[in-house]
Amino acid sequence: MLPAVLAAPQQLPPSQDPWYSAPRGLERHAPGTVLRVRKAHSNITLLVNNTAGAYQLLYRSTDARYKPSYAVTTVFLPLAGAAQQQIAPALVSYQIPYNTPDVDQSPSYGLSTLHGEPIMASVREGLDRGWAVSVPDFEGSLAAFSAGIQAGHAVLDSVRAVLSFDKFNNSKKDKTKQRSARYVLWGFSGGALASNFAAELQASYAPELSFAGAALGGPPSNFTQVVYNVTGTPYAAVGAYVLLGVTAQFPEARAYLTRQLHEAGPYNRTTFLSAARTTAAEAVAMFMGQDIFAYFTNGDAILKAPELVRVVGNNWHMGYHGIPQMPLFVYKAIGDELTSIATTDDHMDRICRVGANVLYQRNTVGAHDSEYVSGSVRALAWLEQVLKGTQPEPTSGCKVENVQ
Repeated sequence: MLPAVLAAPQQLPPSQDPWYSAPRGLERHAPGTVLRVRKAHSNITLLVNNTAGAYQLLYRSTDARYKPSYAVTTVFLPLAGAAQQQIAPALVSYQIPYNTPDVDQSPSYGLSTLHGEPIMASVREGLDRGWAVSVPDFEGSLAAFSAGIQAGHAVLDSVRAVLSFDKFNNSKKDKTKQRSARYVLWGFSGGALASNFAAELQASYAPELSFAGAALGGPPSNFTQVVYNVTGTPYAAVGAYVLLGVTAQFPEARAYLTRQLHEAGPYNRTTFLSAARTTAAEAVAMFMGQDIFAYFTNGDAILKAPELVRVVGNNWHMGYHGIPQMPLFVYKAIGDELTSIATTDDHMDRICRVGANVLYQRNTVGAHDSEYVSGSVRALAWLEQVLKGTQPEPTSGCKVENVQ
């Protein structure tokens, strides 16, 4: 039996909200089990005026160390009229790029207080098409930003949770159209990391799930390269964020990272570690143009240290955890300044050589942020096709094309 739906009290950040705490006996439940349910805060539904209701599910998951954990997803249900457009129940697991090691920036809280357009525009677009939209806090309770295995598990378990949620099933019930739900993954940037790891891990971790497709926008195929790309730029905060995030679930790695930070001087331990408690805007201002490696006594050798190599290798590099079993639509700007096109070219080449089915579009115009907007139009059109049961080209193998 699923937990009763509770009304959300005044919104508190996750670090202060008892609802976000680990339920007793967590380890006894199977991954994907819904452990708590409540209505989403009214601030969220005010931002999305075309939903029949929004709910938050706390569910059992598995962290990056393969230990029992939990996460939360926010589920938006479509209006009845919109839902009738679908020949079968439709669900989009939408991984937003919240990109932070601060749990208080998680979407289940941040959607109502921190994030706005164009994030909510994409949610509304999905609801208009009759899709339920699930937005998981895929970094988990420790905000393990860039920990790909954690993110992949949390996404897969969020889909398990939503598929078992009675409100999702009831909102889609039509006795003349008794068909199994169709569901897809979608994410951009850090959200593409989560979506990609979910796609790679699905066959081994959640073999009962059968995704209709996955859309990956601006994927950071190699986060090690991202750290080098952003250091010394306006986006230098990303380097601090990913190092703090990937070590959040690995105490030994975090302890090593902390020991290597300078104790004093302009690039010091206190400043670096404080990034874990800042908003993205604050972190951008704090690290603007800085050399992230200057914070460490061993410079960029921090990334090559044995204490970090395995953690980073397992969680930062795409294309090594399994062959995606669903069609992929991958879109990225050739001029992406955060995550180079070459790393994604290599990523696509690797999975295509072992049997993946991919449409890979390389945009000759724009950069990382602009592709978020322009690529969303193409992604929505592709997702609409696969949710209707139409297999886009290529029907097998891979197709690479430059677009603008």
